[in-house]
Amino acid sequence: MTTAAEPIHPGEHLAEMLDELGISQYRLAKTVGVPAVRINDIVHCRRSITADTALRLGRALRMTPEFWLN
Repeated sequence: MTTAAEPIHPGEHLAEMLDELGISQYRLAKTVGVPAVRINDIVHCRRSITADTALRLGRALRMTPEFWLN
């Protein structure tokens, strides 16, 4: 019997991307216009990504908002 893998929280992807790009959570928050605590909560998997935040992240990181919502 196969078991489905646990889905990865988008915050884990975001943390990896920030590390690879050398961007701080604070800098991303200022760039997208959200409180730094929101980015920190997402990165630490304490908060989900809303449609508004997905749009903002998509624009800033040149990705589709759907990536952040799926």
